[in-house]
Amino acid sequence: MLAVLLLLVSGDVLAQATPNAPRGPAPADAPLITDLSSHLIAITSSFTGTELLLFGAIDEPGDVVVVVRGPTATSVVRRKRPTLGFWLTRRSESFDNVPAYYAVASSKPLKDIAPISLLQRLQIGTETLRFRYIGTRRPEDVGDYHKAIVRRKLGDGLYRESIGAIDFLGPKLFRTEISFPSTVPVGTYQTEVYLIRDNRIVAAQSTPLFIDKQGVEQQVYDFSRQEPAVYGLVAVLLAVMSGWLAAIAFRRN
Repeated sequence: MLAVLLLLVSGDVLAQATPNAPRGPAPADAPLITDLSSHLIAITSSFTGTELLLFGAIDEPGDVVVVVRGPTATSVVRRKRPTLGFWLTRRSESFDNVPAYYAVASSKPLKDIAPISLLQRLQIGTETLRFRYIGTRRPEDVGDYHKAIVRRKLGDGLYRESIGAIDFLGPKLFRTEISFPSTVPVGTYQTEVYLIRDNRIVAAQSTPLFIDKQGVEQQVYDFSRQEPAVYGLVAVLLAVMSGWLAAIAFRRN
């Protein structure tokens, strides 16, 4: 069974985790081989979230860490305070290079797998994520705003940490499920798998994942990007018409 899996599964292997390792199908004797059950998530009108299966094989026992990163964007954090009975924004801070989606799955707690220096360098774990502050003068409490982004993303289900979620089917085969909520944004994602032994990375593999709109949703999305003025006008007209029809219906009742 292992031999068949090694022949079927392929990906972009980074041999011995070196940054300039050649890409291409993994050889049968590679220390780490992984793949996804699908490399495309299609978002349609009935999309309510989904799960992908990531599976693989290792040459010898070790710890496995899976990281999925979504496209990055700018995020604004606003601090509001009660003023005259209203909650008003008193201060806001902006950050760039914020992953729209971020998920981690590991065979053991991260602190038991690798030293914190390695986790920070590879940004493994929500506590190690680094966002670029946008501003002329970095405030002393910028860390509070950084934590607020992570806390909000966790609450929305867009950031996930699943410790112990990697299941080993024997000493060499493993699998884990990656969950995506209905609010997951479109874009190109990167799935990274690390094989770690004795506090160092033995092998790593990176595989792309694509999330895109399909069907009517894609056509509407493309139209809104290509003709924003017309799209806005149509949206306003539809809203006015809906309100008018609702008023007529209530008067009849």
